[in-house]
Formats: sequence, structure tokens, C-alpha cells
Amino acid sequence: MLDILPIAVSRLFDSEEPQDVAVATIIETEGSVPLPAGTSMLVDAAGRIVGSLTGGCVEGAVLEACQDALATGDASVQGFGYSDEDAFAVGLMCGGRIDVLIQPFRAGCSGLRAESEPVAVMLRLPSDDAHAPAAAVCGAAGGEVSGPSTDALAVSLDPLVPEAVVETAAQRVGAFIRGGRTGSIRLAPPEGGSEPIELFVETRIEPAHLLVVGANAFSLALVEAARPLGLRITVCDPRPSFADQISVPGAEVVRAWPHRFLNEAAATGEFDTRSMICVLSHDPKVDIPTLAVALDLDVAYVGAMGSRRSDRDRRAALREAGVASPALARLHSPIGLHLETFTPAEVAVSILAEILAVRGGRRQVVPLSDEREDSPLR
Repeated sequence: MLDILPIAVSRLFDSEEPQDVAVATIIETEGSVPLPAGTSMLVDAAGRIVGSLTGGCVEGAVLEACQDALATGDASVQGFGYSDEDAFAVGLMCGGRIDVLIQPFRAGCSGLRAESEPVAVMLRLPSDDAHAPAAAVCGAAGGEVSGPSTDALAVSLDPLVPEAVVETAAQRVGAFIRGGRTGSIRLAPPEGGSEPIELFVETRIEPAHLLVVGANAFSLALVEAARPLGLRITVCDPRPSFADQISVPGAEVVRAWPHRFLNEAAATGEFDTRSMICVLSHDPKVDIPTLAVALDLDVAYVGAMGSRRSDRDRRAALREAGVASPALARLHSPIGLHLETFTPAEVAVSILAEILAVRGGRRQVVPLSDEREDSPLR
């Protein structure tokens, strides 16, 4: 829900014409599905749609469910999956299954609110109490996934769950947030209750940081290609004529020696285990000190552009600079997958493909059409 939360709030509390909205959120998935749990789609009173749950497979049925929720004020959970008996039934052609929580929100309602940096939204599954708030959004600032305190969570959860289980719910939700997880939590019913309590927790952490070293045609292409991934992108170059914010839209531009910037930024926690560093400067006096720092950091990916000959020279220089063999083994150089790329745009695709493969733990990458169901690469 966090993906469309700002839009939902803007329409609910529009100063001139506040509108009712219905939000459909994927709360459970099974098998192959296009988008993960937490993905949402919004439908307003005028029938306008924001977002997508499956890229088109079940959007028509979800639209009808949202319109019904707006008309009745009732929340519901609906399942959609592929039907072997009727391939034209409403379902997912990819073969998976999703459970979708449909929730109506009245204009100006107090049950939904947005903080400056929301980290999680808790949605209660339908209950007999139609007047209970449907959602609570908890805010947490900072780069680490620390989340709100247990006491703060308990306050937010108090309207949603019975008093007897508030503390347990807050502890479970807090653990989800600290782990950066999204999914459903089931709590045992309080004494005298018969039905378990279910909460859906969605966590949003700050985007992973992509540092691109060197401002040139290749870095500009990489920034353009990486923008849709929702990353925080920084381009660093020491040359005043090249480190120009206007020339690199979509990225922070830092005019500094990259190894100094990297040292300072790492010391303040701007790089973590999800971060990626791509050295595209192709200049030894920039590359060597930057890579020496980068390979000493616990980041997800470090790559450097250049030919195989320049890679051999670069690795020799890094050894002379004191970089140990285990650290050198983490260097992806020459950068990118071997896709016979030539233009900057093509090279950018090969770099991002390698980054995604590394993030996914892939040692080898093959076409999906070549993979068998029992393949160890799956």
C-alpha cells in the first residue's frame, strides 16, 4: 500500500474536492506471480485507477471489487488464481495465486494517515466491527530499518487488535519491520475468541544506493536505465566541467575525488549491504584508490569498466596497493554481462543485468526458455 499511499492521502484529504477511495493490496502470494505482496492498486470514486496488481490479468475484476467496496463500505479479501478448468476465467495466466485485501476509505477518514517517512502499514483483515479503523501507518525516520518502538507500535495497533494481544502484536510487527519484511502475521485469538487475528505488515526502507564513478556517456546511460528501479543514485567525478547536476538528471551529482567521497559517505552510513558501486571512469588515478576503498566495504556489488587487458593491469595495481585476494575476488571486472554490447545504452543494460543477477545469487545466467523445472539455477 505504501506505493500508492501519497496519492490515496491526497485524494482523501483534497482541500477542494475530497474523494472516497478503495485500495486493493496483495497480502498473500503463491507460486509465480507478477508482483510481490504489498503491491497496491487504488480506485477513486470517479473510477480512475492508480497502480496495477498483475499487469492486467485480474485488474478488471479488482476494479469491480473496489467499486463494490466503495458502494457498500465493506472490506473483503478475494483470491485470484489460474483455473485449469477454464482458461478464460478470471485468474493469473502465470499460474500463481494472490489474495487481495479490498478496503474502502471515506474522504477525510482518520483511519489512514501518512507520515513523512512511513515504514509500515498494518491492515486488519475484515472484522465484524465495521467502524474499526482499517489501517494504521507508522512513521520512522533514518536510514536503518529500526522502525518505531514497541510502545509506539502498541499505540498504533491499539484500535486494530484486542487489548489482550496488543503487546504481542507490537513485538511481532516490530520484528517484521526490523527485518525489512512484508507479509502477514497471524495471532492467536484472545481468551474467549474463536478466530485468529491477522495483520498484514508492509515495510519500506530507504532505497539501495548506487554510486556511479565518472561522469560520461556510459554513466549517463546507466543512470537513465537505473532510474525505474527506485534506487538512490549518486554520480561522483572530480572534474568541474563534467560533474554538472543539469547534465545528469535523476541523480545526485558530487564533485569530489571518488575515494574521498566514498570514505566519508561510508563513515556516515550512506552505504550498506545493499549498495552498488560502478566505477566507469576508466582512469587509473581515479579507479585504483576508489576500488581500494570500495572493496573494503560490505556492499552488494563492486564493478569496474575496461577491457580485459586494463582489468589485468588494474588488478595488479590493486594488489600493489594492498588489496587482498579475497577482496579482489569480489570485483566484477570487466563490468557487466557478456552480451556483445557496444553503445552506452547497451552497456548500461548489461551492467544492470549483472547487478540483478548478483543480487539474486546467480552464478550463471541463462534464458528462462532454457531452464528446466528441476534446474539448480532456478
